[in-house]
Amino acid sequence: MRFPISLATVLAGFALLATLSGTANAQATRTWVSGVGDDVNPCSRTAPCKTFAGAISKTAAGGTISVLDPGGYGAVTITKAISIQSDPSLGSILNTTINGITVNAGANDSVFISGLIIDGSTGASTGLNGIRFLAGKSLVMRDCIIRGNLAAAPNGNGFLMANSAGNATALLSNCLITSNRVGVQVAPTGGALAKVTLDRVVIEGSTAAGVLAGQGGSARLTNAVLTRNAPGLSATGNGKIISLGNNTVINNNPDGEPTDLVPLK
Repeated sequence: MRFPISLATVLAGFALLATLSGTANAQATRTWVSGVGDDVNPCSRTAPCKTFAGAISKTAAGGTISVLDPGGYGAVTITKAISIQSDPSLGSILNTTINGITVNAGANDSVFISGLIIDGSTGASTGLNGIRFLAGKSLVMRDCIIRGNLAAAPNGNGFLMANSAGNATALLSNCLITSNRVGVQVAPTGGALAKVTLDRVVIEGSTAAGVLAGQGGSARLTNAVLTRNAPGLSATGNGKIISLGNNTVINNNPDGEPTDLVPLK
């Protein structure tokens, strides 16, 4: 005996399949990467991905990507609130001729990065920018090494804050920023504002400036060391560099600092 199948039943079946498919492809709040992983994996603890770019596509907004073991995990563009966490010096990004991490997130998105080496120094040290912040609410970066970004201006920054809207903030804590064209540049555009706080950061060997603050930008230093930069500190327009105390600025070229900056203690 044949039973007629109504159009409503067919549509309900399609809706169920779509729901099951969406559930299967749902993004996880916690993902993992490994040097022996594969980006076709679901990025779970037992089936990790190979790269940050592969993992971020499978990680929900507000989620966390964790590094399991030593490896180079590739450049990545961050477009949502997310955390990338590694034990210090375990995870690395080789960014010769490219940007290491680009943050281009939503206006209310906060990003957290911990324990990475971002290295543009292979070959001719032509890394574009170690970290490039274009959009987002805030970035916290700690226990990191950024080196070897010596591409020509406007690139060649260890850390570049270049948001074009809003009033964005960044905190760099316990980081080494070495052998870049500019160590840290705060250069918002289009009337935007940006504030970068450098806490227990060492900036050395910059060929153009250790810290450069442009129009609408400010850099606040505490417990920082700037040495062997040319110069150590520089500002343009109404850019400001402010000491919050306990900083050492020594053996830069020239060793004196611009008089229009808030004096370092």
